Amino acid sequence: MKVLGIESSCDETAAAVVEDGKIVHSNAILSQISQHQPFGGVVPEIASRAHLEAIKPIINQALEDAECGLEDIDRIAVTHGPGLASSLLIGVSAAKGLALATGIPLLGVNHLEGHIASVFLGEQAPSPEEACPMVMLMVSGGHSCLMHVKQWGEYELLGRSIDDAAGEALDKGAKLLGLGYPGGPEIEKMAAGGNPKAIQFPRGLKGAKGQTEDGLEKKYCFSFSGLKTALLYHLKKCPEDLPEQQLRDICASYQQAVIDSLIAPLSKAVDALDIRSIACVGGVAKNQTLRAELDRMTEKKKIPLYLTEMAYCTDNAAMIAGAACRENSLSETGAFDVNPGLRIT
Repeated sequence: MKVLGIESSCDETAAAVVEDGKIVHSNAILSQISQHQPFGGVVPEIASRAHLEAIKPIINQALEDAECGLEDIDRIAVTHGPGLASSLLIGVSAAKGLALATGIPLLGVNHLEGHIASVFLGEQAPSPEEACPMVMLMVSGGHSCLMHVKQWGEYELLGRSIDDAAGEALDKGAKLLGLGYPGGPEIEKMAAGGNPKAIQFPRGLKGAKGQTEDGLEKKYCFSFSGLKTALLYHLKKCPEDLPEQQLRDICASYQQAVIDSLIAPLSKAVDALDIRSIACVGGVAKNQTLRAELDRMTEKKKIPLYLTEMAYCTDNAAMIAGAACRENSLSETGAFDVNPGLRIT
């Protein structure tokens, strides 16, 4: 089964052709980073206009790269939530138009299930049957959560960020430090050669007990707002023109605090549950320090670790098509609309 996937939930316009949930024939992405850089974050109106201009060319590119036409496509899949409403609308409208014109079945895919599917993309990737049940750390600019993936299509939300997502915390930290956007790669670059123990930034919810208002165990949750505030107050005590080594130390310490805040709840969940593997997905999963920390943790616990391939970490359409390929997915058929607040459990 070949699926044409379309993704426009935030600031990447993407289309891909995936076969049987694993084989990626094409994965075309047009990033809008340069258009949002002057503002230090995504501007919804700019994003939706850029999607409108790019959506048709990017779909054509995905089909061309896959060396196939619409007549070779068995399903069309599109992200219908969560995300920015105005951005989602562009992708959903394009997908509905294609489906209406061709008669190809259309599925609306949950963006978060797309991230889950990303770990199963590629010829060397495991199958859900091999890897599940697993604990999955999902970390990106918009989402940070801990999932118990019992099997494909059956998920339990263990914990989430009670404020900023990890990627958002890195973006905000970079802005305070006068670095570029997106902040994660900029902080990672500056952290190279820095001392991660130079500054003792707080680890959100460390040692927390009890439950959140929505019934999640706090020990499995994250918090980054206090970390951002700690960075702000630390910088107020520093000279305005930071020496490079001091900036590197601050970046390394801040990055390490974000990573430690992610690893601690993950480790507790792994110890508490009967699982076969651990996985990490999302844009922040590209961070090499996080990957190294995950390697150390899983080696110590003697449990397999599956990391999404770099090409499928950030928002892309291959993961959307991959999710739609699999039976028992959360995908919606028939009449569906954009759902900016769509949940996975």
